[in-house]
Parts: sequence; structure tokens; C-alpha cells
Amino acid sequence: MQVRTYADGCVPAELAARAEALRAQVWTGGGPPDPELRPVAMLLVSPEGEVTAALDVLSKDIDHAGRRYRAAGLSAVVTDRAHRGRGHGRRLVAAARAWIAADGADLGLFTCDRPLRPFYESAGWEALEGTVLVGGTPGDPFPSDGPGFDKVTMAGFFTARGRRDAGAFRGCRIGLYPGDIDRLW
Repeated sequence: MQVRTYADGCVPAELAARAEALRAQVWTGGGPPDPELRPVAMLLVSPEGEVTAALDVLSKDIDHAGRRYRAAGLSAVVTDRAHRGRGHGRRLVAAARAWIAADGADLGLFTCDRPLRPFYESAGWEALEGTVLVGGTPGDPFPSDGPGFDKVTMAGFFTARGRRDAGAFRGCRIGLYPGDIDRLW
């Protein structure tokens, strides 16, 4: 298995179609990520060209506690049902964490369903209990603690600045505001 990383619009057509079919196993009606969020597709590809896991890394600058940070997060994480339980998803999520750190983001932030917390922790992410990501837009916010949600915020602090300011991201609301397309990456 090989992790392949592609900038927005650069995934070879055959792999893009396979990744989209994989995502359709879990999410219906989804579309491509917002190009304003500088999407990067990460795929775990078998030697035969089968996409066994996929995710997108989305990035933007955020303002929090009076400071600006370069943030990135995971979106549309999926492992093929036929390949679950073999560590493929964990491998890809850990690779994405390493890629985000190497790309220079101060921090990684995203939400997941509470039962998935141990999975993401096993790939190196840290849970921020009591932290809420506020997606959408400032005029139409979409908070991760909205009715019907049982989300936990996951994080990684990568730069010296991010690690130094990590406490400012615990037990608070963070205005992520990725927009109307990827309302809460």
C-alpha cells in the first residue's frame, strides 16, 4: 500500500473516480471541497491501483484569542468497507497528520463522531474535550455542538507557536468558519 498525495484537481482520473466511489459508501450528495480551503487529496492505494482509504486535508488561516494561526484539518475520511479493521485508515490518518506538520501548519483541528475518538488518537491526534469548532460563516454559524451532534474536537499542535499556545484551544469555541461548502471540515 502506498500513500499518494495530490493537490486540488491533480488526482489522476481513474484514482479520482475510485476515491469518489469509496466516499459514496459513506456520504451521499457530497461534492468536491471548496478550492478556497486549498484541498489536498490523500489516498491509500494498493499495488493493483485500488483505493482502500481516502481523505482530504483542508487549510486556512484562523483568528483565535487575538492571534492568527495556519490551521488544517481532515475531511471526508473513509476506508473501504471491504478493507476495514486492517489499519489502512489509521495509516492514512497518521500520514495526513505528518503531512500537515511538514506543510507548516501551526495546528490541525477537526471534529469526529465521539465513537471515533480512539481511532484518531491511535493515529496521533489529541482530543480537546469541551472545545467546539464553529463552522459555516460568521453570519450563518454551524457549531459542532449543535442539536443532534455528538462530536469531539481533535487536534495536533505542530509548530513551536502552536505548541506554546495550545492551552488557548482547550475548552473553548473556535471560529473555524470554512464557508458554505465545507461547513465543518
